[in-house]
Amino acid sequence: MDNSKHSGNAENAQGGLTHFDAGGQAHMVDVGAKNETHRVALAGGTIRMKPETLAIVQSGSAKKGDVIGIARIAAIMAAKRTSDLIPLCHPLALTRVAVDFDIDAASSSIHCTARVETYGKTGVEMEALTAVQVGLLTIYDMCKAVDRGMVMTDVKVLEKHGGKSGDWVAG
Repeated sequence: MDNSKHSGNAENAQGGLTHFDAGGQAHMVDVGAKNETHRVALAGGTIRMKPETLAIVQSGSAKKGDVIGIARIAAIMAAKRTSDLIPLCHPLALTRVAVDFDIDAASSSIHCTARVETYGKTGVEMEALTAVQVGLLTIYDMCKAVDRGMVMTDVKVLEKHGGKSGDWVAG
């Protein structure tokens, strides 16, 4: 592989991004010197669907089973496997993953919220985001036979607590 185009100070060349070494190559960030702290992230997202699809979810009559229950399990499993899915993401021992789904009949949508916690050296934002995405994708998968036009939207970190950079709440 020709590395000649990857020279100089990668941190400056990449605008302060930290997943690049001094030669500009991607690497997993060394968090060994960081202190272990309680870290929490909250992420959310929404899936919009036809009112009749939402009625099927609410009634529990989907042909594939309990849509919300299965989506919750899938989201929790995804949070636990984030480092297998996202390159350069640290494997973490999660201490808590809580996933909630709120149905909004007025907008014919389901909002997913994932709260992920650990006591570690790096944050859990990626785990919370992955949980939300997989939870919403599971709803899509279980309902696509009756509604292929569902839209997943507004997936984002809502809060982050702990660690060197402290707390952050979406505005």
